[in-house]
Amino acid sequence: MSSYYPRTKDLTRTRKSVTDSPPSSPSYTDKNYRLHCVLRWSCVDFRYDSTGESATDKPMGRTSSYTRRETRLAALNKQEQDSAAKDYKKMYTEALQENERLKSRLQDSKQELVKIRSQLEKVAQRQDRMTERSTVLETEKREKQALDKRVTDMEEEIKVLTELKSDNQRLKDENGALIRVISKLSK
Repeated sequence: MSSYYPRTKDLTRTRKSVTDSPPSSPSYTDKNYRLHCVLRWSCVDFRYDSTGESATDKPMGRTSSYTRRETRLAALNKQEQDSAAKDYKKMYTEALQENERLKSRLQDSKQELVKIRSQLEKVAQRQDRMTERSTVLETEKREKQALDKRVTDMEEEIKVLTELKSDNQRLKDENGALIRVISKLSK
């Protein structure tokens, strides 16, 4: 064997504990290293003894299951990568559809915003008109109150004038009676 292949006594010497086992989702570089190791071990020419086991399987008991596990993981990763590559077109079309849907929703939202703004402007104009009307009504109320006050003042003046006229007429009548009495007395 060449120097690339580890000797069997090196493999039996190290025993990995549970804490030394690789994480469940190794990093990209770990995967590449393990894949390289798996591929390298798969090319080894195994010699079988009389029991049907290879000479390297006996000392590598745990390593061979580890190798099989890594081979399975590498195959799964390759399948995932292949399916991901195939799904790019599907993902692209889905993204385009999603973009179109979002654009139409944005357009609808913009139209709704324009409608709401126009309604808001109409309400503001109505409120301005109402404010103007209320201002006009306030001035009209003030004018009406002023006119009512003038009318009541004039009515009181008319009452006073009527009383004065009646007093004046009474005084004229008394004056005339006095004149007659004085003229009778002077004869």
